[in-house]
Amino acid sequence: MLSPQISVEVRTAIDARHAVVALESTIFSNLGLPSPANAEALDRCIAAIRGAGAVPAVTAILDGVARVGLDPVEHDRILGPARKAAERDVPVAMAQRWDFGATTVSAAVALAAAAGVEVFATGGIGGVHRGAEVTGDISADLEALAAHPVITVSAGAKAFLDLGRTLEYLETRGVPVLGWQHDWFPAFYTRSSGLAVPHRVEDAATVATVFAARTRPVGVLVAVPIPVEAELDAAAIDAALGHALEAAEASGVGGAAVTPFVLSAIAAATGGDSVPANLALAERNASVAGEIAVAVSRLDPIGRRASGARPATPPR
Repeated sequence: MLSPQISVEVRTAIDARHAVVALESTIFSNLGLPSPANAEALDRCIAAIRGAGAVPAVTAILDGVARVGLDPVEHDRILGPARKAAERDVPVAMAQRWDFGATTVSAAVALAAAAGVEVFATGGIGGVHRGAEVTGDISADLEALAAHPVITVSAGAKAFLDLGRTLEYLETRGVPVLGWQHDWFPAFYTRSSGLAVPHRVEDAATVATVFAARTRPVGVLVAVPIPVEAELDAAAIDAALGHALEAAEASGVGGAAVTPFVLSAIAAATGGDSVPANLALAERNASVAGEIAVAVSRLDPIGRRASGARPATPPR
């Protein structure tokens, strides 16, 4: 079974029942934001988590080793070329000793759960793709949320997905979806998709209580809308999405390749405005995740056991 290497700082925090927030590494690699925005995103997310009183735990596969928590001197390694590693790819990346496997949401959630980290922050999750009734294209992120007892904090799901069916899938799998001080499920670059969230929450303590009271050890999704000042024009995004999806289909782009293709097209269509929007929402999610992690860390031992948290693995 998966036994990640945990950094000394993260291990110390877990043992002391201090707050920890896991991060994926795809967004910081060449597969995510362009340079130098990827480095800025890493710095801002880490600062936001620490500012909330939590310890950041970047996840990655480095030299074939699954890692939870990196030392600052290792940050340059995750800013460059990478191979994308979803949860299914983690054992392959380890067996084949990939130099750098950039963790997606599903891999990061799996590593966090294996390490005993209960809160994870990302930009936007994957979900049910448009036309999935024909292609069967459903992101592994959704199954990871259902399979691992981790709170995921995101700006909803990526806007080019079928957001209605994504919410239906999460309902079917029993994953609580909470709107952070908001009544609507966000659509990444915009604050509302027009779809209501099942439940609204106002503070981190409520999220922690929901996490502890689940009937089975599934994850929880906290949907945080992009800050008002960073929100992009909905009509412009919808038009850009339509053109990008048509171009992807015409070019035969499918599966995991759709996301970077569409995000690149949106960046071009918005004159680069999508990059600052990405930075703002990632930082906001990290800050909220830090607040939630602090609240989770304050649960009494019985509450923490009820949440389905696993004991951490010592560093090697």
